Amino acid sequence: MKKQKGIFERTEKKYQLSENQYQAFINLVGDKMKVDQFGNHTISNIYYDTDDYEVIRHSIEKPKYKEKFRIRGYGDISGESQVFLELKKKVRGVVYKRRVSMMHKKMKRYLENGVLPDVELQEQQILKEIQYFIKLNNQVPKVFLAYDRTAYEGIWDPSLRITMDRNIRTRSQELDLTRGDYGSVLQKPDYLMEIKVLHTYPVWLARALSELEIYPASFSKYGTIYKEFIARGEEEVCLQAHLAV
Repeated sequence: MKKQKGIFERTEKKYQLSENQYQAFINLVGDKMKVDQFGNHTISNIYYDTDDYEVIRHSIEKPKYKEKFRIRGYGDISGESQVFLELKKKVRGVVYKRRVSMMHKKMKRYLENGVLPDVELQEQQILKEIQYFIKLNNQVPKVFLAYDRTAYEGIWDPSLRITMDRNIRTRSQELDLTRGDYGSVLQKPDYLMEIKVLHTYPVWLARALSELEIYPASFSKYGTIYKEFIARGEEEVCLQAHLAV
């Protein structure tokens, strides 16, 4: 979505949908959107943070500027799978994402031992920014977060993207993408919709949202998990029950 490889800039808005709202929305805009090439898939992430979760606590306060680092993979992940190292910044509602892809085993060597993989010059610069961000804030892997996604794109404007996420789940143990996507599940929302555009919404989309009374809602997956599981100490109980099976 951006001019340069590995760099993205766009506006993103989130909406919490019930099952009924989801079905009504898909029925209303189905002739203008199509499922993208990836179809239904699972996304798994490892979020880095400080020991006292300073990054997410700062983000929850809704500052004008925030930044976070995560590792992201798709589907079943092994040491040979491609994963993404992503440095994500948000400034006054505009999202800037810088990312580099590499095999999972090379990612581990880079993050754990500082072994720089063989990548293009521009990607080396992004990796240096990631390394600086992690060291500056003394960050380590803290939270695993996964969800099932269906992604849509505009039939006439492929730069318009709408994602529908469900079954958001988390754990704070076995922080490795190759260990599966199990975790404690958030009960709400039924669907988290995210609309991603380079400029403004097309008229038909704005009308559909208005007709169905679907309004933007501030929602952070990681932030919600922190408040509902980590800060309250409940996630450990759920995980212990899973690991004992």
